[in-house]
Amino acid sequence: MVTFKKQLEYLKDSLSQIILGLILFSLSFSGLALALLLRQLRYSGTVIASFGVLTEIVALLLCYAIFKGFLKKNEEIKTSGQPKKK
Repeated sequence: MVTFKKQLEYLKDSLSQIILGLILFSLSFSGLALALLLRQLRYSGTVIASFGVLTEIVALLLCYAIFKGFLKKNEEIKTSGQPKKK
């Protein structure tokens, strides 16, 4: 019972990271979803490809910004936990 309670606390503490992972996952497949939607609406291949690539570029830039902020936050935690040399 104690381990189950610890696991629930761990999930509660990492909920923001789980949501961030879902956002990154949805961003990575956004170009494909847009391409499939445009295909169902009977657009030409050039329009589908251009909008799909443009959407993926925007998604990659957003993913880069999210990862950069995440890595910067982790580096700050590591450096603040280490004792400073004189």
